[in-house]
Amino acid sequence: MSATTKIVYRELDGHSPHFWRVLGGVALFVLAGLMSAFYMEHHGHHVTGMTNQVVWGMPHVFAVFLIVAASGALNIASIGSVFERGLYKPLARLSGLLALCLLAGGLTVLLLDLGRADRLIVAMTHYNFRSIFAWNVLLYSGFFGIVAAYLWTMMSRHGAPFYKPAAFAAFLWRLTLTTGTGSIFGFLVARDAYNAAIMAPMFIAMSFAYGKAIFMLIMVGVYTATGRPLGDVVVTRLQRLMGIVLAATLYFVLVQHLTNLYMEERRAVEAFILTGDTIHTFLFWVVQIGIGGIIPLVLLLHPRLGGSRSASVLASVLIIMGGLAQVYVIIIGGQTYPLTLFPGMEASSQFFDGVVNTYTPTLAEIVLGIGGMGIALALVLVACALLRFLPESLADEVIDPDHVAKIVDMADEAGNAEAAKA
Repeated sequence: MSATTKIVYRELDGHSPHFWRVLGGVALFVLAGLMSAFYMEHHGHHVTGMTNQVVWGMPHVFAVFLIVAASGALNIASIGSVFERGLYKPLARLSGLLALCLLAGGLTVLLLDLGRADRLIVAMTHYNFRSIFAWNVLLYSGFFGIVAAYLWTMMSRHGAPFYKPAAFAAFLWRLTLTTGTGSIFGFLVARDAYNAAIMAPMFIAMSFAYGKAIFMLIMVGVYTATGRPLGDVVVTRLQRLMGIVLAATLYFVLVQHLTNLYMEERRAVEAFILTGDTIHTFLFWVVQIGIGGIIPLVLLLHPRLGGSRSASVLASVLIIMGGLAQVYVIIIGGQTYPLTLFPGMEASSQFFDGVVNTYTPTLAEIVLGIGGMGIALALVLVACALLRFLPESLADEVIDPDHVAKIVDMADEAGNAEAAKA
């Protein structure tokens, strides 16, 4: 971006009927999620599909997805500030805001699924530093504080001198946060589907893909709905970047399963996930790999689709679907496979030892998870209507005038060449 280009930020028109219609529609999802939480709180968790064997259900799938996506959404701001890519700097404010809102939505789902939400006070006041869950409480709290400070340095002239330190702190903290989230599963040695060091880097790659997909949907949706200019340059760059990080995610998934197949003691759980007759096999191959992996990879990296809004939006939706399926397979699939209490031996008892556990999510669980997504989106809309998070224009000549100048020069050269031939 040219040094002479000044990006002007403007709030959304919070008084327009269209804004209130959209916010009202989102509020219905939030209300439905709160009602679902009240239903489960009032009747107890026996009304859900969760049991003593499968203690993490669909609310945890949505919560982990949103938490991981929050880290990835912040990566767009980091590219502009840490890696000095000028094209991404105008997107940094929205990137930071989206990261905070997604994390808030994910943690709200976790809080409402506790059954006893007041138990959060115990988690906040009593720490077992040998527990990865205690570490994550500190990581999530620190993320809110650091990203909020990062946004302050971008939006206030008083914070400008601290912009670089805040940018590096936010970048390092988001990597640590995602590493901590992946380590929740990597450190669980009792579950054969978990207990792998690759969980941490795989979750980092997943965060890149999920966060950018949600950012693309928010950006295209807001600028299209409000009639603000959105050029092909920013869409093309984000589209290519999404394709690269999606390919990295698929690579880590491949390495994870090949490593498990190489280990004799992990082949049974791999057969359960990859070739079984359960929902997990369908979700893995059809939704995660096919719909959420290969198809969007083609849409994002095909040379003829560069800058296509429809291709980018469709790919983003498919990545989100595949991401939810991936988190479902990791969390639910890892719990339904029986614990290996005595390696090399068969175990059975009245306590479900050696038995494949069953789990059927209920409507209340799904609605609670969707309500968390609604909370995140509602926070984004309200914040954008109150403060200047959105550039007034993302047209090509505004966000990257050098690129436009090159196109004009190339057109002039082509015209001169044609004139010379004539």
